[in-house]
Amino acid sequence: MADKETVQGRGRVAGKLALVTGGAQGLGAAQARMLAREGARVLVTDLNEDGAAETARAIEAECGAGTGFSMKLDVTDETAWEDAIDAAREHLGGLSVLVNNAGIGVKGNIETCDLATWRHGFAVNVDSVFLGCQKAIPLMRDNQPGSIVNISSIAGLIASDTMPGYNASKAAVWMLSKSVALYCAKQGWNIRCNSVHPTFIDTPILDGMVKNTGYEKSVVMEKLARQIPLKRVGEADDIANGVLYLASDESKFMTGAELKLDGGISAM
Repeated sequence: MADKETVQGRGRVAGKLALVTGGAQGLGAAQARMLAREGARVLVTDLNEDGAAETARAIEAECGAGTGFSMKLDVTDETAWEDAIDAAREHLGGLSVLVNNAGIGVKGNIETCDLATWRHGFAVNVDSVFLGCQKAIPLMRDNQPGSIVNISSIAGLIASDTMPGYNASKAAVWMLSKSVALYCAKQGWNIRCNSVHPTFIDTPILDGMVKNTGYEKSVVMEKLARQIPLKRVGEADDIANGVLYLASDESKFMTGAELKLDGGISAM
């Protein structure tokens, strides 16, 4: 297996044991495959069980048997999280990397966003990260050094008048990450926690947003690109590369920080 991993990548996370949420498609699938390509064994989770299994199969096809596993996970369910941690213990032999990637958009401005939509957005975007960190840390203590990577958004740092639920939930992930980082450091554990803040990324979620506009994808993508200083929409691997860095020991002195992968938007 080591030879296979060396062929596929440089082994930047060789020996790491990773759990990725929302891994059926888009960012999560790219992150899971990138970690596996660089030497990690990965448990791919998603509410979409078939999609998670497909990602795990793709990992094993590329990286070899025993590198990819999958299971269904409702990230808003405390008991389901306990089952996922048990699965990491069983399939991976422990846990050293947790990527809280699962998330959804939250529609509506301050007048049109109803309370049920607001609460659902926070359940998926924030409760999931809280539960993931809380349930994973005890197992990660046995597999130090550890790294928790929480996927927030540039929308957690820069507000919009059209999406208070998304802004607020992603900002909560940003600050929760800092609290978890400080807690682990104060306990003397080598478990780091950082947040990642992407801008527009070409994924199936963006495809859904494009469909709602009624315009051709090329037109919408061009409009989005104009808002970004680098003049392009990001790719899933742009974010996966950042997750790889944070999961690896290359970032061993980085905790409680935010990695902005936004094409320069936050610099304006």
